[in-house]
Amino acid sequence: MPNVKPSTPTPEQIRRAPKALLHDHLDGGLRPGTIVDIARATGYDALPETDPDKLGAWFREAADSGSLERYLETFAHTCAVMQTRDALVRVAAECAQDLAADGVVYAEIRYAPEQHLERGLTLEEVVEAVNEGFREGERRAREDGHRIRVGALLTAMRHAARSQEIAELANRYRDLGVVGFDIAGAEAGYPPTRHLDAFEYLKRENNHFTIHAGEAFGLPSIWQALQWCGADRLGHGVRIIDDISSDGRGGQVKLGRLASYVRDKRVPLEMCPTSNLQTGAASSYAEHPIGLLRRLHFRVTVNTDYTSESALVRPLRGPP
Repeated sequence: MPNVKPSTPTPEQIRRAPKALLHDHLDGGLRPGTIVDIARATGYDALPETDPDKLGAWFREAADSGSLERYLETFAHTCAVMQTRDALVRVAAECAQDLAADGVVYAEIRYAPEQHLERGLTLEEVVEAVNEGFREGERRAREDGHRIRVGALLTAMRHAARSQEIAELANRYRDLGVVGFDIAGAEAGYPPTRHLDAFEYLKRENNHFTIHAGEAFGLPSIWQALQWCGADRLGHGVRIIDDISSDGRGGQVKLGRLASYVRDKRVPLEMCPTSNLQTGAASSYAEHPIGLLRRLHFRVTVNTDYTSESALVRPLRGPP
């Protein structure tokens, strides 16, 4: 039979294909119109734009600016409008709907409950509101002819001191919509071992956790996340490429001991190419390590993280 080269799938075919999403942040995918509505209802007056279209454009430009300061500013605004029960329910429901419309059939969405307490909610009330929203979004998606299952990952911030508390919260709600635990925030200066008590607790409880590691920081962050903390998966892990060398001529590729361990143990890497370009962890799609890692048979997954790939309907959330 003739050797027929497969055709490149169209964007619509990619959108319709069933997908799993393992790394996405709830506060990184709000609809601009929702931000404007909640800001108006709650009296938040610090938005850079109050027209949804202009606000969506502002978010995309800030995310793609190459400035980490401007990139992080976007989340100051999204978190600011996620401080009430009704807001959290709405944001979570729309998240599930939007992902289902993009062909996602299974998603684990992470957020930090401690970032949503400014208007008096308790940690438990935050979790229950988000879980309610996810269930409502799943119901709406079914009405639209889509199927999706959404689980929550509860995140503790690396620079704070609430990881044990959040780990216990994740364990209490593990049969009520929470599927695991995570730590996020600046890697440099805040190693995962600062939260070792939380990880040891979760292991004793037979619970699961992923750790942001190897994104902005290098191999020591990955090593600690795996060998000291026992992470099930690595959030990003893109810097594992620093433990892989080649002759530069497309020939022999050599894996260091940590890279070999990650590949041989089949540790899933939650790769987020667009986010890596936005934060400077990679210089281009062509040079992003995900292609080489896949060819070397690492267990790579493709995810959104904080992205702005879909500019038509969901300006802050793109297909995985």
